Amino acid sequence: MPVLSFVALILPSIQNPLGALPSRFRREQVLIVGCGDVGLRVAAQLAGRVQLRALTSTPDRIDKLRRARIVPLRGNLDDAATLQRLAGIATRVLHLAPPANAQAGEWWRDFRTQALLRALAKRSPARCVVYASTSGVYGDCGGARVTEARPANPATPRAQRRHDAERLMRNFGRRTPPVRTSILRVPGIYGPGRSGGARERLLQNAPVLRAQDDVFTNHIHADDLARALVAAMWRGRAQRTYNANDDTQLKAGDYYDLAADIFGLPRPRRVPRDSAERELSLNSLSFLHDSRRMSNTRLKRELRVVLRYPTVREGLIELAALVKESPSARAKVR
Repeated sequence: MPVLSFVALILPSIQNPLGALPSRFRREQVLIVGCGDVGLRVAAQLAGRVQLRALTSTPDRIDKLRRARIVPLRGNLDDAATLQRLAGIATRVLHLAPPANAQAGEWWRDFRTQALLRALAKRSPARCVVYASTSGVYGDCGGARVTEARPANPATPRAQRRHDAERLMRNFGRRTPPVRTSILRVPGIYGPGRSGGARERLLQNAPVLRAQDDVFTNHIHADDLARALVAAMWRGRAQRTYNANDDTQLKAGDYYDLAADIFGLPRPRRVPRDSAERELSLNSLSFLHDSRRMSNTRLKRELRVVLRYPTVREGLIELAALVKESPSARAKVR
């Protein structure tokens, strides 16, 4: 067989991380930890091409995972003893589980990620581990353009725990033998079926900040995020960080104005920051303290991700069309 033909046979396509490999080369074992909405979207992209497993601590989710062609594994990240079976069962691991919300003592530590990595290290570890972190680790950047080279400056306990998880991931990657670890810093996720979206907020008549107090926010459609995570499992560089956001360059108020126009709803009220602090929940306010414009150049060049929804406009138009299709579809569009 000519050399070029043999190479074409065994190497994955640049269009698809798994390529058209013969089955004996591509029966990867993928473990998803934290298999919620985004994890199920990842599984849908990989179904039939790899063997999928997912860790779950909720018995009610077992049937749902099985219907998605995922083998459920009972375990709890808050109970290290239940994670022992994870050692050596996967060639690639996708870690989507968040840190615990409230912790006594060392509140800035992510003990869940620590327990997971200790379990994985007990036997031959996976080829790669991909972790979905948060863009909140950058802190407030005053609206500046932010690349992955910018030092992290997490200001909230939640972001500090995520930053600790990133540290643990990098240290795990440097073990012997080394493991390729990749970190995706994820901003606001939107898409059908997700709670807390623009339409839901508009229907609640929640206010937004006036122009002089407003902040830049960043976004990613859930399907594009799933595609980015799959790409990172096969193309991510060792101990590398990637901003996982689309091309949108909007302040929060302008985003909700755009959403209102697309959904045919009234634009939200504009209020000063002190009024917003009286009206909004702490969770909603947490997204209005940091202002940054994230660069996704590395995502596109290194992971070769082509966004299906390059800006929120495309994603919101599709969501609005879904709402118009049927009354039952409205429940899927928050």
